[in-house]
Amino acid sequence: MSDIENEQDNKEPVETAEQPEASQPAEAPAVEPDPVEEAVPAEPEAAVEPEAAPEADVAPAAEPAPEPAADAPAQPAPEPARTRSQKHVPRSERRTRTKLQRERPKTRKAIVRLEKPDHERGRRQERRGVVVSDAMDKTIVVKVESVRAHQRYKKVIRRSAKFHAHDEQNQAHIGDLVRIVETKPLSKTKRWRLAEILEAAK
Repeated sequence: MSDIENEQDNKEPVETAEQPEASQPAEAPAVEPDPVEEAVPAEPEAAVEPEAAPEADVAPAAEPAPEPAADAPAQPAPEPARTRSQKHVPRSERRTRTKLQRERPKTRKAIVRLEKPDHERGRRQERRGVVVSDAMDKTIVVKVESVRAHQRYKKVIRRSAKFHAHDEQNQAHIGDLVRIVETKPLSKTKRWRLAEILEAAK
């Protein structure tokens, strides 16, 4: 019997020990929150309030600045300098200049056209040579010879050049000594014209 009683005694404390554990969760919702727990969340709120306060202080400091500008009279903005593309001024804004009015004569002068004075053409080059061909129509070939001393060696050098000259009336013939004058281009090769026949061929 003593063993059974001992077992029951042993069981009772176990049951009693379990009962408080089971009763604790049931009692936990009924327990009022401690004042310490309430104070802990209150501290961060108090810490946030001072941080917001400086922002409120800064905002009013910036607001007074526009107030004096509103009280002061509005000043006209300076005109920007005109660029090259903006130099055009409307006709209505352009400055006007008074025009001098000339006195009109009572009688008009008669228009007189004067004849142009005859004057020689500008200095044109001239050559003297001998006609070597008259086969072409209104064109002769004149051979012009030049004789001069060499600049350094002083040797007499003879040079000849042929020019195509315009002969309107086919007057010149082979062997004639003629004078030709420079003129405007008359064809691909003609830049000279017959001025006169100095000596006819024998």
